Amino acid sequence: MNIVMIGTGYVGLVSGACFSEFGFDVTCVDKDAEKVQTLKSGGIPIYEPGLDALVARNVAAGRLSFTTELGPAVEKADAVFIAVGTPTRRGDGHADLTYVYAAAAEIAAHLSGYTVVVTKSTVPVGTGREVATIIQETNPQAEFDVASNPEFLREGSAITDFMRPDRVVVGCESEKSREVMSALYRPLFLIETPIQFTDLETAELIKYAGNAFLAVKISYINQMADLCEQVGANVHAVAKGIGLDKRIGPKFLHPGPGYGGSCFPKDTLALVKTAEKHGVDVSIVSNVVAYNAARKNSMAARVKAAFSGDVTGQKIAILGLAFKPETDDMRDSPALDIIPHLIADGAEIHAYDPAAMDEAKPLLPASVQYHDSAASCLKGADAAVIVTEWNEFRALTPASYLEALAQPNLIDLRNVYQPEDMRKAGLSYSSIGRK
Repeated sequence: MNIVMIGTGYVGLVSGACFSEFGFDVTCVDKDAEKVQTLKSGGIPIYEPGLDALVARNVAAGRLSFTTELGPAVEKADAVFIAVGTPTRRGDGHADLTYVYAAAAEIAAHLSGYTVVVTKSTVPVGTGREVATIIQETNPQAEFDVASNPEFLREGSAITDFMRPDRVVVGCESEKSREVMSALYRPLFLIETPIQFTDLETAELIKYAGNAFLAVKISYINQMADLCEQVGANVHAVAKGIGLDKRIGPKFLHPGPGYGGSCFPKDTLALVKTAEKHGVDVSIVSNVVAYNAARKNSMAARVKAAFSGDVTGQKIAILGLAFKPETDDMRDSPALDIIPHLIADGAEIHAYDPAAMDEAKPLLPASVQYHDSAASCLKGADAAVIVTEWNEFRALTPASYLEALAQPNLIDLRNVYQPEDMRKAGLSYSSIGRK
């Protein structure tokens, strides 16, 4: 089978490479000629562990290719996946479907024979129907079906998530399209992966509902962390105690500075806007959206508390900039709120991240000074702040902080360390939801 993947961003590139690993012929199409040339030359425009080797192996095998020319690829395709961006639309918070609809129109002009057009991008309910309308109006003779196949890829573990997922969701409404989608996912069916077939609207909503639920769990444990601080409890023990209940589970019960990244912020907001459009109350989700924004803004106050509220002239080392480890993604990272607040209050900011500094530089104030190692970033600082829990930071000992810092202040926004170990060593240590 021949697959076309439109878009070589995070979802498109990972999905295309993984489908080629299944043995299918995959052509990834992108309008960005520079990005396509980078991929053709063996470069990878995003940071994702293992992706470079996966792409290289399948390019060498002749199963994976890259082009800017959509027409020839679509003409021979059995399935065309739309994997373009759906960012938050400026002004109203809805998902911006401009790229999805433009892709649909371009696909329509080149359809030849029966083809399944699949929305892989995260899209609001009703998008698949609109894609079908666009294709039909653009090319009334086209023989096609539209399917919805939302992705559930976590940055940092996307290849494993694709190859061994906990489920695959497919929205399609004809037997012919179901046969095509079943063939594409046959390698997963053989390892007994649950594959759920639904209608288009249900598949579209599953992705939003799932991400919103996880965002609720994150915000819930963050609120419990705040309560723990006031009553003298330990949020990790609370999380373990409730997570052992199989109805709740332990995942996404990790306190921190708030969620960020490419999915949760825009998807929760899009779900709220969809519900508003249809007159449905999803106040749980809308409250989470507001709370998460406020939480990220409040993290600078935790840093300032180490200096009795005044960081003027203080040199502060920020360890971690990406929204999570094992990615260079800066979208809605807490660092984008914390750092500007501290600079506005007079702090001198030094920063280090193992992967995200190139992505961070255009997004942060020009006064931020970047370092090529944690040790260099910490040297002479009046405080260290852990914003992203990269594994290399876990290896830093209390002695390494005491030797490097001018003042022994460590603000751990990811609860990487044990409070008693840090304080016993002589550090002034604060974390989230613990004594």
